[in-house]
Amino acid sequence: MAEDTRQDKRASFSAITEHSTNGMARTSSVASGKSGASKKLVIKNFKDRPKLAENYTEDTWLKLRDAVGAIQNSTSIKYNLEELYQAVENLCSYKVSPTLYKQLRQVCEDHVQAQIHQFREYPFFSLDNLSFLKRMNRCWQDHCRQTIMIRSIFLFLDRTYVLQNSLLPSIWDTGLELFRTHIVSDSAVQKRTVEGILEQIELERNGETVDRSLLRSLLGMLSDLQVYKDSFEERFLTETNRLYAAEGQRLMQERDVPEYLHHVSRRLEEENDRIVSYLDQSTQKPLISCVEKQLLGEHMTAILQKGLSTLLDENRVTELALLYQLFSKVKGGLPTLLQFWRDYIKSFGGEIVCTPEKDKDMVQELLDFKDKMDNVAQTCFTRNESFINAMKEAFETFINKRPNKPAELIAKYVDSKLRAGNKEATEEELERILDKIMIIFRFIHGKDVFEAFYKKDLAKRLLVGKSASVDAEKSMLSKLKHECGAAFTSKLEGMFKDMELSKDIMIQFKQYMQNQSEPSNIELTVNILTMGYWPSYTPMEVHLPTEMVKLQEVFKLFYLGKHSGRKLQWQPTLGHAVLKAEFKEGKKEVQVSLFQTLVLLMFNEGEEFSMEEIRTATGIEEGELRRTLQSLACGKARVLNKNPRGKDVEDGDRFNFNNDFKHKLFRIKINQIQMKETVKTLTRFLVLLSHRCFTVSSFTTQKDSSCSFLN
Repeated sequence: MAEDTRQDKRASFSAITEHSTNGMARTSSVASGKSGASKKLVIKNFKDRPKLAENYTEDTWLKLRDAVGAIQNSTSIKYNLEELYQAVENLCSYKVSPTLYKQLRQVCEDHVQAQIHQFREYPFFSLDNLSFLKRMNRCWQDHCRQTIMIRSIFLFLDRTYVLQNSLLPSIWDTGLELFRTHIVSDSAVQKRTVEGILEQIELERNGETVDRSLLRSLLGMLSDLQVYKDSFEERFLTETNRLYAAEGQRLMQERDVPEYLHHVSRRLEEENDRIVSYLDQSTQKPLISCVEKQLLGEHMTAILQKGLSTLLDENRVTELALLYQLFSKVKGGLPTLLQFWRDYIKSFGGEIVCTPEKDKDMVQELLDFKDKMDNVAQTCFTRNESFINAMKEAFETFINKRPNKPAELIAKYVDSKLRAGNKEATEEELERILDKIMIIFRFIHGKDVFEAFYKKDLAKRLLVGKSASVDAEKSMLSKLKHECGAAFTSKLEGMFKDMELSKDIMIQFKQYMQNQSEPSNIELTVNILTMGYWPSYTPMEVHLPTEMVKLQEVFKLFYLGKHSGRKLQWQPTLGHAVLKAEFKEGKKEVQVSLFQTLVLLMFNEGEEFSMEEIRTATGIEEGELRRTLQSLACGKARVLNKNPRGKDVEDGDRFNFNNDFKHKLFRIKINQIQMKETVKTLTRFLVLLSHRCFTVSSFTTQKDSSCSFLN
């Protein structure tokens, strides 16, 4: 009984399993020989697949075809989508996939073929281009939507049968292929579509508003259908070339360069925006290249000839930066710009250097020009090393077109900045100015000429005590040493050493004078200068007053007593004195050169003298005497009267003391008129042994118009 019961249960279990698996499998239970042992359950497939109902395939396809038709005609589907999906899965499971795929393709192809009629027949064929594009877009959007829905129903077919057959296109690709073959590849339809798109783009380029979403959709269609390049891009680029070639020619005639550059920049921005908005990304490179070529590449020389000089003259940094940016995009653009930039600097700088009328302001103009070009190179040309080197080369070229003069004027400019009384700049500003001057100095070839003039002016500043700042002087000396080497500045450094030693000597001399039995009322200051360090001055013997000669002898005795074996040669050229004079207006102090002093002291002895009489009495060389008399009688401070009147001193002119002289200041400096300096006069290296300066206590005019030298 127990055994029979177990068998009944086993048979019953087997039946339940077979029912639950829908006839797809059967189970068997094998018990072990031992009573109460565990059982092992094994599931095995049926040897033969259960057969479908006789009309299942045909009936299922009819249901699927009706559903596809409903999707294509935008009507409601009678069946549940899950049911349709399961039907496709069932058909595929019973190897009906090849037939199902062919049937689906045929239904889709029949539908797409029917769509072409709307683009060929009246009234649709007579639509304007924009309406035609909208209809085409609607047809495309409907086709995409329908294909997506159809694929969702036949997804099992797509993921099994199609995926396993590499030669078969997917349902989506089949939809694209059918639309391309039967709609877009139609010559008339394709022509109108492309022409319509080109027309809309041209309208937008002319400033009109167009439907960008429509263009994006249609161009996306051409791209998805893989006809974008052949059907659209080639014609689009051809039309773009034509448009911008004509526009470039026209606008180069109508607009100035700044306007033209901004127009080109705007056009490039617009075309880049079109690429982002609706054109295919692959079009970017050829499109932008086309615009750059037609608006820039074809007109590079014309743009630079027409406008670069103006942009640089007016310091239009915004447009210059834009010019550089645009030219950097075009093949050969930067080398062309570089050449024009170099030529401009040479031309503009050459005019500054080679125009004698500009000599007075040459150095300042050069500094301003260099600052301006530096700013352009850094701000507009992004510190491009080629442009910076070209600028240096151009400066070196034009600044040496006129030999020696720039070197002379740079030295004079430095002198004007380092001279006492220059209140134009603080110490920090002066340092920056000297740095800028050194940049210009590097370009000049005639550095020996600069040295000669610089040495002469430095000598004046040191000897007359007119140096604005010892620190500034030494800073400039350090810059020259760094630039030209120690040999270049060794003599200049020696000049500073001489001045320091002279100060110590004068302290000792003053102590020496205090111990003299007959001290002089005239204070004497002497600078002892080493031969070879200082500029050369033409030796000149003049007739000094007795008191001054005595002081010279006293100093000579003092100095040689301390330094035996040395020889002193007195140099009166840079001597100066302070004289006290009395005019009708009142007492004045007159600061004058030694030559002027000798002339004025003569009027202590007489009322009027001829030029020849003055020359004989003073021993001053004729040319120097003419300049001295001119400064006293023809300048702004006329302490002497010249008869006859005139700007120049001629033979036969006579001079008398100007008792009516007036001036708002108590102490008046009367500058000596300098001989015109040339390189020739500065390069005659004569031995200079010493220099002296006299300070005379007073110069007084008495009532009888005679002058007396007061001790």
